[in-house]
Order: sequence, then C-alpha cells, then structure tokens
Amino acid sequence: MVSGSASGLAIGDNPGMSFVPTRPVGHSGALLLADISGYTGFLGGVAEAHRALIVESDEPPAAYAVLSHLLDTIIASIEPHFHVAKLEGDAVFAVADQASLAGLDIIECMRDCYAAFRRELGKAGSQWTCNCDACARVGGLDLKFVLHDGHFVSQSIGGREELLGHDVNLVHRLLKNHARELVGPVPYALITDAAAEALNLPTAEMVEAEERYEDTPPVRVHILALGEGEAVVQ
Repeated sequence: MVSGSASGLAIGDNPGMSFVPTRPVGHSGALLLADISGYTGFLGGVAEAHRALIVESDEPPAAYAVLSHLLDTIIASIEPHFHVAKLEGDAVFAVADQASLAGLDIIECMRDCYAAFRRELGKAGSQWTCNCDACARVGGLDLKFVLHDGHFVSQSIGGREELLGHDVNLVHRLLKNHARELVGPVPYALITDAAAEALNLPTAEMVEAEERYEDTPPVRVHILALGEGEAVVQ
C-alpha cells in the first residue's frame, strides 16, 4: 500500500522508506542535435580490427580519443548559443532559449561548427599512425544537424536532468530523414518549419520538404546544405 502527502509518499509500513517526487519543470525553446554520421560503423570496424589491443592494453586505440575530441569540438563550437543537455554516443543534444538566439547567428553557428569539425577531422587524418582499413575510414565521418523548436520538460531521473516530451522525441526521429535524397551527398542542417518560424530563420536558400512518421502529423522541414560543394536548390 502506498500513501503519503504532497511532500512525499511513504512506502509500506517502513518509515525509513519514502518517495519524494521531483516536479518536472516546463520549458520551450530550440532543440539541436549534432550527429556524427558513420560513427557506429567506424567504431565497430576499429573494435574488430584492434580487438586484442582493446582487451589487453591499458590504452585503447587512438580512434576513441579522436572521436572524443570531435565531440568536444562540437560542444565548444555551439556554445554559448546552445547549452548541452546530453551526450548521446555519436551525437550532442543541446537546447537554447528562443530569446538568446538570432536567426542568422544560428545559421552561422552551425556553419562554424561544421567547419571546426572538418578542420579537426583533417588534423586527425594527417596525424594518423594506423593504416589498417578500419582506421583509414576516419575520413568518412561527417556531421549533420537537426534543429527544431518546441516544448519540453526537465525532470530529475537518477540524479540527472533529462529532457522529455513530444518535441524531444520528434527532433530525434528527424535524424532518420530524406534530406540526402533531395540535396545529395553533402553535409546538411535539417530545420523544421516550427524552428524556422520561431527563430526567424531565412529559408529562401533552403530546400523545402516534408517528413512523415507513424503516429505523428507530417513535419515540414527546410534543408540547408553546409560546407563546400553545397547542393543547388531546385
């Protein structure tokens, strides 16, 4: 039997056990995902090629340090515009208050972040000491962005703040999209119509599209090509 008050819930008859619910805090703002493409396959190949080194050595293959450095580079590039909410393996999930952002600044932030990523990736390739097929694929890593705007709550779970809500789920689902079919094999930022409107982003040079997911209304998006060799808008 569970009973209690607003300040906590007593569990069973043991007065030493209690549950004190933490109140979620509502927010609205920009949600950004910066995702390293090719990360999973690259790391899997490195793990297979250097299995003995990973198991027996006190120092893991250099590929792990490179990927950590690339994530650090992304974080340094998007701050202070965005606050990092969570590292998700091959992605950085970050948020920002609408009032702290300006449209052109956000576009420039993503462009600068991509340029820094490519620069540091190039340094890693030039300093690479392993020539195995797996490690040689480090140059195939790339970076893409998904930018959305919406509502979410912050909730303490296991001593860590987690962001929850439909819009948080949506920005993650948008990582699976049809952008490359429309702009070709180039780095890109996929920006939802909600983000473009809320953050006053210029979209005239972007490719318009629509993404569809189960149990979700169609999501209008704008695709911005980044870096060298940008796609021609049609």
